[in-house]
Amino acid sequence: MAALKILVIPGSLRSGSHNVKLAAVAAYEFARADAEVTRISLGDFPLPIYDGDLQARSGVPKNAVNLKRMIASHHGVLLVTPEYNSSVPPLVKNAIDWITRVQDENESRGQVFREKPFAIAAASESRLGGSRALSALRLILSACRATVIPNQFALSFADQAYDDMDRLKNPSDIEAMRALVRQLIEVSQRMM
Repeated sequence: MAALKILVIPGSLRSGSHNVKLAAVAAYEFARADAEVTRISLGDFPLPIYDGDLQARSGVPKNAVNLKRMIASHHGVLLVTPEYNSSVPPLVKNAIDWITRVQDENESRGQVFREKPFAIAAASESRLGGSRALSALRLILSACRATVIPNQFALSFADQAYDDMDRLKNPSDIEAMRALVRQLIEVSQRMM
């Protein structure tokens, strides 16, 4: 059987982002579980704000095509999102909106979302840990007909959650992350 490939996408570009740190923690846990891990930055795939008129004039941007193909080349995807005003940030939503417009030969639009499982996680300095953003992200991905695994991880009080090596300190947070990793691996293997 081919090596299991997992793509980890933090939905933040901010320096020192708790969500970028959480994505790094997740990538480490996937690697410990013998998955082949790729962690990317959405900053490497800059996209204009989605606009149907822009798409009609210029087509789908090459970065949207590249991002879609990056997702397609993996067996499972973890999206780690910040929470902005109780929802997902524009960076994450815009990337999803553009990816749903990519249609390679012999496939339907948005097919990449239907072909692999997604896991979701968030980190926030609040008590809720980004859980409202996770609800919104689950709804968005479900509307794309993606399989979103039941486990999700909302890291509360993220400003206090990491040690000086940017690893999670709290044993219950560590176990919650590992449970999410295990479930995404299991579902990805079933869908391979």
